[in-house]
Amino acid sequence: MTTADFSLSPDLERRIIAWRRHLHQHPELSFQEHQTSAYVDAQLRAYPDLEITRPTPTSVLAVLRTPRPGQTALLRADLDALPIQEENDVEYASAVPGVMHACGHDGHTAMLLGAIEALCARRDDLAGEVRFIFQHAEEAPPGGAVELVRGGLLDGVDYALGAHLWAAGTSGHIGLSAGAQTAAPDRFDIHIRGRGGHGAMPHQAVDPVVIAAQVITAFQTIVSRNVDPLDSAVLSVTQLDAGHAYNVIPETVRLQGTVRTFKPGVRQEVPRRMRRLLEGIVSGFEAEATFEEFPGYPSVVNDPHLTEAVRAVAVRLGGEDRVEAIPPSMAGEDFAYFSERVPACFFSLGSGNPERGITYPHHHPRFDIYEPALKTGTALFVNTVLALNGREKENV
Repeated sequence: MTTADFSLSPDLERRIIAWRRHLHQHPELSFQEHQTSAYVDAQLRAYPDLEITRPTPTSVLAVLRTPRPGQTALLRADLDALPIQEENDVEYASAVPGVMHACGHDGHTAMLLGAIEALCARRDDLAGEVRFIFQHAEEAPPGGAVELVRGGLLDGVDYALGAHLWAAGTSGHIGLSAGAQTAAPDRFDIHIRGRGGHGAMPHQAVDPVVIAAQVITAFQTIVSRNVDPLDSAVLSVTQLDAGHAYNVIPETVRLQGTVRTFKPGVRQEVPRRMRRLLEGIVSGFEAEATFEEFPGYPSVVNDPHLTEAVRAVAVRLGGEDRVEAIPPSMAGEDFAYFSERVPACFFSLGSGNPERGITYPHHHPRFDIYEPALKTGTALFVNTVLALNGREKENV
C-alpha cells in the first residue's frame, strides 16, 4: 500500500496561526521558557495517543508510538525568544518588555504542534515511533540540544528533522542541501594590559590601544593567508572596550568577537594562529595579554540520503520551482548536536513577503513572518514522516 499525501485543513491552519500568535505575545528567554513549555504541554494533552514527559524544566517531549515495527523519527522545534524590544505594530506584538520572538521560534513551535495533530490523526498509517521535542535555549550556548542528547533523547532514533523559517526566502519556498548547513559559532575574549599614562606623554606608557590596533589588523591575515581558499572562515572582532577619558592612555583594552568555521581542522587552526599572533605582538610591545576561547555549536550537517528523501517530498508537494538548493550559512544552530549523532535534515522555509512589508531579517526588532508559510512547514514535516514511517515501510 502507499500512504496518501496529507494536506492541511483550514481549521488546522487557523489553529497553527493562533498558537504562533499566542507564543509571539508571550516570549521567554533561553532557559526561562517556563510558561512557554507549560503552554505547549497543555496543548498536547488534547491528544490521548501521546506520551508526554518533561526532560528538562523548560522543554517538552511527546512520543507517538504505533503497534507496528519501524523507524524512530525525531522532529524538533525550539521555544526561546531574544532580548529585543519589538517595534512591530501588530495585534499579536510581544507583551513582554525587552523580549521578542525575533527569530521565528514561535512559528517553529506552532508548526510542530500542527504536525502532531495531523500525525496523531494518521497514526494507523504509521509504523515505528515519532518523537517530538520542543527544545529550550537554542539561542544561548551551550544551548538546550546538548543537554537533551546527554539525557538520552536520541537513543534509538533513526533520523531527525528540523526546520527554520527563512526571512529572505519567499513564502512557500523550501531550501535544503546536503552537507554542512551552518558554521561553528565560536567566541573569543582578549584582554591586553599595557601601562597607562597621560595622552600628552605616550613615551611613558605602553599603549594597549595601539597594540589592539595591531592585533586586529594582524588577525585579518589569518583567513586570507592561513586558511585554504577553498575552505571558509570568518574572524570578526566586534567589540573594543578601552578608556574613558580623551587625554588618558588606558591600562587595558578588551577585544571580543567571533570565529565561524565549517571544518573541524580549520576550527582548531584559526584560534591557534590567533594566539601566536597575539603573543608575538604583545611581547614586542612589552605588554601582557590573555586569550579565552568559548566554543559554540558544531556545524549542522545534512545527511545526503535523508535530504534527498525530504527534497522528493517537497517537490511532490510544491513543485520543482519552489524547492531551492541553498548554500551553507555562517550562522550557528544547536540542531548540530542532533546531526552529529543521527542522520538529520535541517531545511529552511521561506517566510518573507515584500508586498506585506515582511522583509526584515532575523534578530531585527521588526522581524515578522508571513503566516501562510507555516502550513508549508507543517505539511513537509507530516508528509516526510508518512513517506519514511508509513505502514508500507514496516519491517523495511
